Amino acid sequence: METAFRHPASGNEPHSRGRERNRSAVGRSSDESVQASAALRIAGILNRIIFFSLLTLMFLSAVPYGTVEPWWKAVFVCVVFVLWIFGVIESLLCPPRENPDRQLLMPLFGLIGLALIQSLPLGVRSNPATPYQTWSAISADPYQTQFFAVQLLAITFAGALLARFTSTDRRVSILLHVILAVAVCSAVFGVLRQTNQHTVGFGLPLLVPGLGYGQFINPSHFALLMEMAFGLTLGMILAAGKKREWILVYGAVLVIVWTALVLANSRGGLLAMVAQIVVAGLLFTVVVPASKAEGYRSRIQAALRSLPARILLLIVLLAGVIAGTLWIGGDRLAGRFDDSSGGVSSADARTGGSRNEIWRATWQAFKANPITGVGLGGYWAAIPVYHDASGSLTPQEAHNEYLELLASGGIIGGALGCWFLVALGKRIATNLRSSNPFRRASRYGAVLGIVGVAVHSLFDFGLHMLVNALIFAGLIVIATRRGQTEHKLRRSDA
Repeated sequence: METAFRHPASGNEPHSRGRERNRSAVGRSSDESVQASAALRIAGILNRIIFFSLLTLMFLSAVPYGTVEPWWKAVFVCVVFVLWIFGVIESLLCPPRENPDRQLLMPLFGLIGLALIQSLPLGVRSNPATPYQTWSAISADPYQTQFFAVQLLAITFAGALLARFTSTDRRVSILLHVILAVAVCSAVFGVLRQTNQHTVGFGLPLLVPGLGYGQFINPSHFALLMEMAFGLTLGMILAAGKKREWILVYGAVLVIVWTALVLANSRGGLLAMVAQIVVAGLLFTVVVPASKAEGYRSRIQAALRSLPARILLLIVLLAGVIAGTLWIGGDRLAGRFDDSSGGVSSADARTGGSRNEIWRATWQAFKANPITGVGLGGYWAAIPVYHDASGSLTPQEAHNEYLELLASGGIIGGALGCWFLVALGKRIATNLRSSNPFRRASRYGAVLGIVGVAVHSLFDFGLHMLVNALIFAGLIVIATRRGQTEHKLRRSDA
């Protein structure tokens, strides 16, 4: 009977509780959507900060002699590591749709691991020439090997961040034009310095008249930067990756870069430029698709794409480059080609300063340490033992990146280098054919720039400069990028 006199509202309690639960669920979902929106906004800000900071770093690293001084190297490494932390935070807030190619990163991390192993202490050794003891390790200079690992890690992080945040064709275009801007500014500075510098110091205190070119102490390092821009510009022109009015701009850039490259008077740079032109001719029909149109125009295009026409075009291009090179370079360039010393000049034949003698000593160092090498970054400390000369000149580098990797890293280092080159070649081969004209042209130009680096590295060590290594990483990003990333967050930025 008591239940018959229950309060009238008591029968609605289950419904009211359900409405309260619904309201609380709606409130929670609203809060979650607000939090998700805030996270996306923060991720978008970090996204732009990281991308444009890398481009700024690329520009600034070209200024202080191409980043050769230890203090600037340390700043470079610290900035990249901070950007990497920002990248981790951004990925937690907004997981990326597309990650960098692991096949390209794994051999680089392998080299970093090899360097750390080479620097591990294996005991203590005494040197009669010094009053203190040093630790014994695989590397002839464990300290420098550790610093090499840190620098390579920074470059790898920078390349991975570029690959991740260069997420749209517009960003690829921005990266491409920043590379060209760095090269053009360096080229103009080099020409101005060559024609106007008469005393020590020209914007930078260590620049000496007649020594180096542009902001670089070594003209070959400057030439490597010019080659990368030369190949990139040549590909954009030949593959017509932009509108006609842009072709004139790229033509002006090509003339500036080519002029500075010739005036730098680097034989390795000139040979690399010739190789770029040859590869450009050989890849032209692969990159630029044949027209499917019928009639008179298609017959002309077919004739131009024939083998005799390609050979004739190649001969004309080579003749023009060689003639222009001899005209601008003049007697000074001809004298360098007549010089048989092969690189480091010296009046004393016993200094062993020619490239041939340095390469022989490097090969001997590899044969004596075939498995793990003398240490990545430890080449300079180990090579005097194998350098048959008076000792007045000690080679700091092998003037051949491949041979130095073999001597410094042994068979393990050489295998990791081959792994990287094979992975890069496979990715490039799948990317060159594209229906998008801009992607096709930018990848074509990046490949030509990479070819220039590959050839020039047979004679010099330009990738030791951090600015060259960073721009080389940018070329790899352009050449290996898979395609347009349709990420909701990144549609509206940059």
